[in-house]
Amino acid sequence: MNSSRLDRSSGLPLWAQLEAELRRAIDEGDFDDRFPTDLELTRRYEVSRHTVREAVGRLQADGLVSRVRGRGTVVERPQFEQRLGALYSLFTSIEAEGVEQRSEVIDVGIHPDADAAARLGLGHDEELFRLERIRFADDEPLAIDIAWLGADLGRPLLDVDFSHTALYDELERQCACRPDRGWERIAPVVPTSAERKLLGTDADQAAFRVERLGQLGERVIEWRVTLIRGDRYRFFADWSAAGSGGLRMSSEDE
Repeated sequence: MNSSRLDRSSGLPLWAQLEAELRRAIDEGDFDDRFPTDLELTRRYEVSRHTVREAVGRLQADGLVSRVRGRGTVVERPQFEQRLGALYSLFTSIEAEGVEQRSEVIDVGIHPDADAAARLGLGHDEELFRLERIRFADDEPLAIDIAWLGADLGRPLLDVDFSHTALYDELERQCACRPDRGWERIAPVVPTSAERKLLGTDADQAAFRVERLGQLGERVIEWRVTLIRGDRYRFFADWSAAGSGGLRMSSEDE
């Protein structure tokens, strides 16, 4: 971090100058690996601990940093929040927050997959369109996404560049169809070492496994499994006293 001296002749309080300097450093990624301790900041900027605590407290109030027991102050990365109960596109949801979404395609092709075929209501030996991507938000891995379609729907998509587009948009553009209903199941999981490497997460970080069955009317057209980082993504649902709910036995077939 290239720290600048604070201007003691300025009418702006030292804590406000320090807060602005720390915000700039956070924006530039200077503290992605480690945020300085209060003592380090007092020495670097030649200010009192009260000044440091005031500046860092303002950052904490705005959700830019947090105090973690045993780790000190850490930079908080933006979290994405997805409303449940509606069909959504991860691509659209991320970009709606003003964050650039891009994908790194791991595989796109026609392959057999007995489990996915069963989900789609097809024969176990039928060929399927398979699209596997790592989804990025502002160049940071967010999710591993695998989608399967029947080969009849998927073949027109084989030449699509999926690095910066949504599968549903391309389905509508190339095949004149788009899921309009379905279900989704979400469960917390511990990623494998290979998955952690792709997601850029530590061994103690959990993830969400999201399974989705997409339909167009009564026709099942999509089976999708997405592994989303638990530290960057969360789900929420609206409810009212008039709504119904309760536990039920889990069903693999829904």
